Amino acid sequence: MSIPFGGYASPEQIMRDRAEYARKGIARGRSVVVMQYADGILFVAPNPSKALHKISEIYDRIGFAAVGRYNEFESLRLAGIRYADINGYTFNRTDVTGRGLANLYAQHLGMIFTESIKSFEVEIVVAEVGEAAEDDQIYRITFDGSVFDEQGMAVIGGQAEAVGGRLKERYSEGLPLPQALDAALAALTEPGGERPPVTQIEVAVLDRGREHRKFLRLTGPRLEKLLEAAKESQGGARQPAAEEVQAEQAQQAQAEQAPDTAPPIAPDGDIDTGSGE
Repeated sequence: MSIPFGGYASPEQIMRDRAEYARKGIARGRSVVVMQYADGILFVAPNPSKALHKISEIYDRIGFAAVGRYNEFESLRLAGIRYADINGYTFNRTDVTGRGLANLYAQHLGMIFTESIKSFEVEIVVAEVGEAAEDDQIYRITFDGSVFDEQGMAVIGGQAEAVGGRLKERYSEGLPLPQALDAALAALTEPGGERPPVTQIEVAVLDRGREHRKFLRLTGPRLEKLLEAAKESQGGARQPAAEEVQAEQAQQAQAEQAPDTAPPIAPDGDIDTGSGE
């Protein structure tokens, strides 16, 4: 009995199929936003679950965010914690860096993508808060092991391009935490849609002002106060803007009523070229 021939697929086609498969899986989830603010790095993710976290702590000043299949990125998170604990204990705690973890994840994901039948359907961010804002690091690692050094902010999963575009419109360096949280939630909300309630979002920060462990998860009343502070700051910011508009309109009206008595731009005669001739 003859065995049917299954056909030939080139390595390029196999890689494209794996990449397409992983992208579709990642796009089915909700986006996660990681961005700098005045005192550290902010993580925001829509997540109704109280037990299955998309955002976690890896080490003293290093945070982790992921989208995709939970069991796959959870195995990566645990591997990162083991790596950090072993290196911090064997050498020094300062030797554990976000860059080293990003390289570790890139190696794992790249090996799985090229050697396994099924690639991981995950995309992750490793963020490290520094002593100053210019020392902060945000690395985005994709399903095929590619590493991207992001500047200021990163968006992964879901409609990442659309969310990233809305976030860029609201992002600026040195935002206070309430305004940064408001910008992240506005970016994660579809135009014309309603923001998720406080109970269905996961929020954490790497606060450079905290001693030793920088990671802090924001929940309950603390998170509600931040959202209220953001609304109050927006309300206070609109009034000066309206006053500036009114003042500018008044100046324009005065300029239109004033007679045109401006002196000529230049006197009549030859132009001085500065050549001395």
